[in-house]
Amino acid sequence: MGDGITYEPRKAIKSQVLADFVVEWTGTQLPPPQIQHECWTLYFDGSLMKTGAGAGLVFISPLGVRMRYAIRLHFPASNNAAEYEALVNGLHIAIELGIKRLDVRGDSRLIIDQVMKESSCHDPKMDASCKAVRRLEEKFDGLELNHVLRKYNEVTDALAKMASERATIPPDVFVSDLYKPSVDYEVDGGSDKPPNDLGLDPEVSTGQEQEAMDIESEPPAPDDSPDWRYPLLQCLVDGTLPSD
Repeated sequence: MGDGITYEPRKAIKSQVLADFVVEWTGTQLPPPQIQHECWTLYFDGSLMKTGAGAGLVFISPLGVRMRYAIRLHFPASNNAAEYEALVNGLHIAIELGIKRLDVRGDSRLIIDQVMKESSCHDPKMDASCKAVRRLEEKFDGLELNHVLRKYNEVTDALAKMASERATIPPDVFVSDLYKPSVDYEVDGGSDKPPNDLGLDPEVSTGQEQEAMDIESEPPAPDDSPDWRYPLLQCLVDGTLPSD
């Protein structure tokens, strides 16, 4: 044309549009990545002395933060029963904390072998406790039980002995009083309902020894003031930051 204007045919863009569509469609159709929960470690131990029975627990977070528990048992219990109380209550605390992967370690070969089905339970009460532990396994995405030598469980052993001796508990240790077994021995296979005195709101020791109460009596009411450690625990478990 005389005015110098020229026309060029439009280039095909079908291939690029198709490629962009495939990339976008594939990204929306792929399943979301699975969240891998980091593994916690739990050490447990039980103790029986003339003054009574007790249990000790030590939780270790993936970041290495330790939480110590001492549980005073205010009912007749054998040494094996105290070991099972430590294990059952430790699992309940882990569940309430939202822990999904847990490596459990104890120095009682008998308890570990019974739960892992490497040893049979001839005692009805121990059989009920063992079944309660196995039912609690379903609450976790991953749960392992391993036997360790006593020398590697000394901290937990010391906590269990303090609880059984009714000694003064250090202020940085969570302490609870249990007035009846966690497992209902009257029901076949036991009951895995959580105890009333453990969980996210355990009583924190103030250094004052509390008087023993009858089983029928209600446990002492916890202090209304919130414990300063709870926001830190929630931050470790699910990343929730304190409001301040």
